Amino acid sequence: MTDTPEQADKLPESEAAGFDHKTFLKNLTAQAGVYQMFDEAGSILYVGKAKNLKNRVSSYFRNTGLNSKTVALVGRIRQIEVTVTRSEAEALILEHNLIKSQRPPYNILLRDDKSYPYIFVSSEDDFPRISLHRGSRKKKGDYFGPYPNVGAVRSSLDFLQKTFRIRQCEDSVYRNRSRPCLQYQIKRCSGPCVELISKEDYQRDLRHTALYLRGDSEKLTTELANQMDAAAQDLDFEAAAQYRDQISALRRLQASQSIDAVNGEADVVALIREGGGVCVHVLFIRQGRILGSKSYFPSEKLAENEAEVLSAFLPQFYLGSSGREVPPEIIISDELEDQEAIAEALSLQAGRQISISAKVRSHRAKWRELALEAARQNLMARLASKQSQLKRFELLQDAMGLDEMPQRLECFDISHSSGELTVASCVVFDTGGPLKSDYRRFNIEGITGGDDYAAMEQALTRRYTRIKKGEGKLPDVLLIDGGKGQLSAARRVMLELGIEGVRLLGVAKGTTRKAGFETLFFDNSTTELVLNSDSGALHLIQHIRDEAHRFAITGHKQRRDKKRNTSTLEDIPGVGAKRRRELLRHFGGLHEVKRASAEDLARVPTISKKIAEDIYSALHSG
Repeated sequence: MTDTPEQADKLPESEAAGFDHKTFLKNLTAQAGVYQMFDEAGSILYVGKAKNLKNRVSSYFRNTGLNSKTVALVGRIRQIEVTVTRSEAEALILEHNLIKSQRPPYNILLRDDKSYPYIFVSSEDDFPRISLHRGSRKKKGDYFGPYPNVGAVRSSLDFLQKTFRIRQCEDSVYRNRSRPCLQYQIKRCSGPCVELISKEDYQRDLRHTALYLRGDSEKLTTELANQMDAAAQDLDFEAAAQYRDQISALRRLQASQSIDAVNGEADVVALIREGGGVCVHVLFIRQGRILGSKSYFPSEKLAENEAEVLSAFLPQFYLGSSGREVPPEIIISDELEDQEAIAEALSLQAGRQISISAKVRSHRAKWRELALEAARQNLMARLASKQSQLKRFELLQDAMGLDEMPQRLECFDISHSSGELTVASCVVFDTGGPLKSDYRRFNIEGITGGDDYAAMEQALTRRYTRIKKGEGKLPDVLLIDGGKGQLSAARRVMLELGIEGVRLLGVAKGTTRKAGFETLFFDNSTTELVLNSDSGALHLIQHIRDEAHRFAITGHKQRRDKKRNTSTLEDIPGVGAKRRRELLRHFGGLHEVKRASAEDLARVPTISKKIAEDIYSALHSG
């Protein structure tokens, strides 16, 4: 697309009572384009596209028919900017780019922007390798896919390895073998590294692999059957048995994929909206076979029906530079108002015709129903999980005797190695589960090694000092992984900072130190409680406690590994960050730096002979 904004109409200054939409709408164009809504602080609220900007923007300011989320949005609008485009398809692409770059809070945001994996068969070797590939497709060879996830690729590679025995080892391993590896012994490779198979026979197996990956299963089965008969007539019963086993493996796979009885390349995108939740399930059909599927759970935001959610989902899923391949056909569960515009935008990006259809028959209707049922099942499972999580919060409320159900929990934990490189973790849960964007780690400094109480006080002080300054939200319940001592340290911090309304809960391991026997200490540390091992409240506490423990240990290991790689170099005068980086890059790690002579060290860029001698002396002084 060529982005050619022809005009941009900006709002006048906001009036005291809000946005003067009547004046704005009088001068608004009826052409296609994109509109951006901003709040009083100038922050983006929403980005939308329209075939007719005047009609679309006017719909936000009608007196009736708006849902509560749209009413809330309109109440915050203080400025609207529009950009006119030559077509609705161009507006769609511009809208996608703005949503991706600005991430407005009222837009549906798809948080999956990874490139999809492929199966790659190299073409530059006498005995080509088959492997998983993700990223740009610049290597010479054939790419098959895309697959919905790495698991689907590995499943296919496992089948191919057992059936056709094409090598999957790295080229560096393959070129340095003097005898066949274990894969040959267990009949998962034909041993091309030591020429236990001829080039002709290997190319035959490679051709069979390509037929399978292209979906030509019937052609492949026929060819294998002919070769089996020929081998039997030549009395080569070992080869005939191998062909027979390959045919059997293919037949078993076809039986498990009975719906894949036709050719075709399509994505099937089905949406279910029930119980306050949304699930979009995508089936990936390639060469008539279902390669796999994936479910997404976008937030509804301003969407009033299934079609509007799907209309917002499709551009984010396919447009842009995520490396996602668009098939010739996209089958959807609901008719869309802007269906033609989306198809045109996808065709512009792909450089070929892309069709989008909701009214389908025969096998395409079966794919659509399969995707709808998968979306329904996955949504029900997700809603059940959320209800289970909500029930656990209610049980925690009862266990702690709270007047209201807590909405936000925080838990802290400490990790170190014999008192060194101490790291504190803070994890956050709400009624929907872990809020990983709110997780924090703290590198603890200036305390006596191994003093967990001081470490906890420092972490809590740093965390809640920032929150008092407006950098976050206070929790309803603060969990401390520890007994009365840690709880007392937490209480001191809260008193010193003047924080009220946060209930404290200490979680100490019981006498057996086994899960399910934890002792809980409340605010005053005199009240103790041991919940039943099957208590939902205890399960919630264990979950957040274990997550805090994992997060702390991960942070400590990262800090320790970084220290190991750089600490001895950091203490050498004249060796700053740039020289440390050059040394580690040149030698490949600290171990090799230590093994190097002064002359070797002096060969590193930015390292003079004098500094090289200083480094050598420092690394070998005793």
